[in-house]
Amino acid sequence: MSRNAPFKFRLYVAGDTPNSALAIANLTAFCRAELADRHAIEIVNVFQQPRRALADNILMTPTLVKLSPGPVRRIVGTLSQTPPIFEALGLGAAVL
Repeated sequence: MSRNAPFKFRLYVAGDTPNSALAIANLTAFCRAELADRHAIEIVNVFQQPRRALADNILMTPTLVKLSPGPVRRIVGTLSQTPPIFEALGLGAAVL
């Protein structure tokens, strides 16, 4: 994988709940620290787009989906711990 490969994430949140706000803040901080200038984040509010959440099979929030580079991976939670994020998203040493 190229060091400059763009990482694309989609984060499903439930409005402005504390867990949603925390997940957004943690993902933003994680990407700035580990994937500076190599990431894009899309936020989907399941309250505003419930059909999209259902179509995408999102059953819990917050849910983060790593869309690219493949394979697609999901992680549920506030993204508070960096090592499990690396492992769950299959990022490993690829971002370092």
